[in-house]
Amino acid sequence: MLDTLLRIIALIRKELLAILKDPKSRISLIGPPVIQCLVFGYAATYDLNNVSYALLDHDRSAASRALISRLDGSGVFTRVATLDLDRQIAEFINDQRALLVITIPQDFQRGLEAGASPSVQVIADGRNSNTAGTAQGYVSQIVSGFAAEWQASHGRSGAPVLITTRAWYNPSLETRWYMIPALVGTITMMMTLMLTAMSVAREREEGTFDQLLVTPFRPSEIMVGKAIPAMMVGLVQATMILLVAQLWFRIPFSGSYGMLYLGLVLFLAASVGIGLFISSIAGTMQQAMIGSFVLLMPFMLLSGLTAPIGNMPQVLQYFTYINPLRYAISITQQVYLEGAGIAQLLPEMLALVAIAAATLPVAAWMFRNRLA
Repeated sequence: MLDTLLRIIALIRKELLAILKDPKSRISLIGPPVIQCLVFGYAATYDLNNVSYALLDHDRSAASRALISRLDGSGVFTRVATLDLDRQIAEFINDQRALLVITIPQDFQRGLEAGASPSVQVIADGRNSNTAGTAQGYVSQIVSGFAAEWQASHGRSGAPVLITTRAWYNPSLETRWYMIPALVGTITMMMTLMLTAMSVAREREEGTFDQLLVTPFRPSEIMVGKAIPAMMVGLVQATMILLVAQLWFRIPFSGSYGMLYLGLVLFLAASVGIGLFISSIAGTMQQAMIGSFVLLMPFMLLSGLTAPIGNMPQVLQYFTYINPLRYAISITQQVYLEGAGIAQLLPEMLALVAIAAATLPVAAWMFRNRLA
């Protein structure tokens, strides 16, 4: 057992030296995460085409029903629930079952008839700041237009309906509060997947793979020795992104660092399994790099980073369940913005464990067959 551990440590040292001995390689490990963090933090924006909302109608009048019909028929909003009590609002926002909760006050129609300014409250999930802010703007336009038309059709004039909005977890609705935590998983997966995929291919091209085969290393030890350095690099890059988020962008961290790094370790284990699979079938570094990019783009597009998963076709939504990046983004955002604990994160972590349990044995089997 001790001999096995010493051999793995020696291989880990060898891999780290191979990664860090080249100045260009060292720069590529540090520069891209910081640059991408800054670019996404300042420049990334999103469009909106679908919004899930829950309704709490205290008035239950003809005017409130007409307003609800206007919202439901807008083509932008999808009502996922009709609430009865104020205390249900927190449940739907916290569980991310609705992006917005729209509350219509009890005196809504009377206010319109009296020419007053009844207030419609919109509570948004600020964890997705850009979407929440855009959705609030849509609600304001619909409600204002409805109020003007209703008063004109009833021969009344008066002050417009007032919209009061709140955003939970991101009061200022800053896009970078949503984007930067998501980059923790995205950027680390890019580097981890490529490093792992090219590790064996590099050995083949440099002619050191045959030398590795005549050493006392077993195939499982070689796989572990190549997986751990990539995970270590991924954790270092994740830490750098966290430092940029907190020291440069001043995004407050609400959760536990231990919980965050536990999720990242599970995510990196799942990513390493995919990278080792690519490495086992790639003959050259070019093939390994192309294979990594072929998988990275779908992973990013199906992760919820660039578009809400709920907006995707149902078939594509099924594919997101086998995407480790989807769960990594969810974990980092929940821990960072919400302060989520193990009970809330358990489904995502179990999903990552399942992906790692599926990819690592397949990669090990492929690796052993290539060595045979």
